[in-house]
Order: sequence, then C-alpha cells, then structure tokens
Amino acid sequence: MKLSHKLEYACRVLAQLARTHGQDKLAHIDELAEAEKIPANYLVQILNELRNAGLIVSKRGKQGGYALSKGPERIGLNEIVTAVDGELLERNFEDTGHSGKRVAHIWSEIGVEFEKKISSYTLEAFVVEDTNDMYYI
Repeated sequence: MKLSHKLEYACRVLAQLARTHGQDKLAHIDELAEAEKIPANYLVQILNELRNAGLIVSKRGKQGGYALSKGPERIGLNEIVTAVDGELLERNFEDTGHSGKRVAHIWSEIGVEFEKKISSYTLEAFVVEDTNDMYYI
C-alpha cells in the first residue's frame, strides 16, 4: 500500500499537536516542522487543509500558532484521511466485461474493510510521549 507523504505528514503533525492538547499553548509552524522533519512550506498547505476540515484551529500574529480543535481521542483517522487524501477512500471500478463485476465487488469489499479499520483508530493512537526523561541523582 502506498500512502502519500501528505497523509503521513498530516498524521505526524497532528500527533505533535496532540501532545500539547489542553495546555492553552499554540504550536508555531517552525517548531512543528522541526520536530517532525517536514518542510515548513509544505506543512503550511497541510495545516490549511486540516484547518478547513475543522481538525485544528489557528491564530495569526506573534502569539499565534496551531492547536487541535478537539481532543485527540475524538479525531478519527478517517477524518484525517478525508481531509488531506480523500481519494484514498474512493472506489470507482468498472463492472463491464466478463470479469468486471466480480473484480469490482471484491475491491469494493476490501475498500469497506479498509474504511472500517481506519475508522477504528483515533489520533490518540499516534501520540508518542516524551522520551527525554530527566533523572536526578
């Protein structure tokens, strides 16, 4: 299965935003780009799509930045896919020819199962906690 970099980057940046959810802290694009090693100019486009889909909020200006619009446990992976790579969920097989109907049916079944599977995950599953724990002696 080949997923787009756009979808991968969207999941990664949302996981970063999920780490600070509920802290009244907005993340700056440069910080997000650096943390996830995503080109900042490409990240702007992705963040705009996520904002337009209602998954994040943004604030302009010096004190501006980005934050999740709701808790990571309430953002489904299917919502993320739809926001940035909706074509991934499209199924448009022709049912012409001798085998067309059967082929279309099988791929349609696979598509339904794929949608069920991605609907079972939330953004919360992507969150990686800080591994830079400090130890004092």
